[in-house]
This record gives sequence, structure tokens and C-alpha cells, in this order.
Amino acid sequence: QVQPVESGGGLVQAGGSLRLSCAAPGRTFWIYTMAWFRQAPGKEREFVAGISRSGTDTYYADSVKGRFAISRDNAKNTVYLQMNSLKPEDTAIYYCAAGPKTYISVASMTSTEGYWGQGTQVTVSS
Repeated sequence: QVQPVESGGGLVQAGGSLRLSCAAPGRTFWIYTMAWFRQAPGKEREFVAGISRSGTDTYYADSVKGRFAISRDNAKNTVYLQMNSLKPEDTAIYYCAAGPKTYISVASMTSTEGYWGQGTQVTVSS
């Protein structure tokens, strides 16, 4: 069992960058596929990026491909999301999740599956 805790959100201008972190203390961090989701006001939660347990495989939503990069450090029990070329439409609460899924099937993980953090707000101004 892990309890993800996100950090690194904030306010940034369009075109800028932010790096989100998700710490998940515990001896079992390495057995979980990790992912980032986001939820914008008035919209449903959507998948952003997923990474395999070893960190060698990644998967992205089309909307962020080429701009965002997910990575993980199993020695630090932490997963990251580097966000570049941010757009106003990236404004959302970003959630970190851990699940017994593959790095691709994690995209369909529901809020009742796996372990979820409380989220961190990212606001991109135009």
C-alpha cells in the first residue's frame, strides 16, 4: 500500500514550465505502475501520463505528448511530471495515482482503483 502526496503545482504563464513531484513512501512503491491524471473545472478527470514499474516504458495522452515527460526514481519512492510549453488548457488539479496496472491500461484506472493523492493545482495564465 502507498499513499501518494503531490507537490510542485502553482501559477505559471503560458509557454512556461513546471515540475510536479509525487512522493509515495513505503516499501512497495516499486511494484506499482504510476500515473498522472488531471481534472479541470467542470470536466471529468482525464489521464495524462503513465510509467511502468521499472520506469523504462511511458505512455501519454495525445494532448500532452511532446510537451510533458513522466519519470520515476524508485530509490526515492517518487514520480515526476515535467511540464513544458504549458497552455491555458492545461489548467487543472493534477493527481498522482498508483495502481496494479500496466503503463498503458493505467489510463483507464478509475478513482475507486489503486491509490490516489489529494492533488495539486496547476494554473496557466494566458
